[in-house]
Amino acid sequence: MRRLSNTVGFDDAPFHRRQSGRVAVVGAVFAATRFDGVLLGSVERDGEDATEVFATLLRRSRFYEHVQVVLLQGVTFAGFNVVDVPALGAELRRPILVVARRQPNWAKLRQALCEKLPRGWAKWKQLERLGPMEPVGGVYVQRWNLSLDEAKQLIARTTLWGRLPEPLRVAHLIAGALARGESRGGA
Repeated sequence: MRRLSNTVGFDDAPFHRRQSGRVAVVGAVFAATRFDGVLLGSVERDGEDATEVFATLLRRSRFYEHVQVVLLQGVTFAGFNVVDVPALGAELRRPILVVARRQPNWAKLRQALCEKLPRGWAKWKQLERLGPMEPVGGVYVQRWNLSLDEAKQLIARTTLWGRLPEPLRVAHLIAGALARGESRGGA
């Protein structure tokens, strides 16, 4: 089994529900539980560029060669900007682990996507292709190119405080500070 220790965790900044335009995204880079760096970018609110933005941020960084796995705080960013997880994994040639604190309400998510967005059905199909979320270590995950045992070990090795792995917890704190001037915690 691979020992995946170098990670990047991506999260988006908080935004007002009526906000349009771009929303900040943060990548927190870790070697095991040591914080090594930050990646900053932005994605379009309810857009379709999250996959490309995350791939570009990591590929153009000095961390690309070292990062072994990408962690995502959910699969939607800036509202309904859905990450194409298999495309991101193939582009980066890295496993992807989607992490959520709780099981999404799939019926509400499908309704919101398909009724409110012009390309909502296509985004819903991307979500469906990932399959159901699996409970692992107090969170729920979806995996691409990663075994369930590898996901369990990764979650256990990188979670120090609360339930989220450190790369996602720190990305969440930094993203909150970018949007509000200070972080609130709650990750």
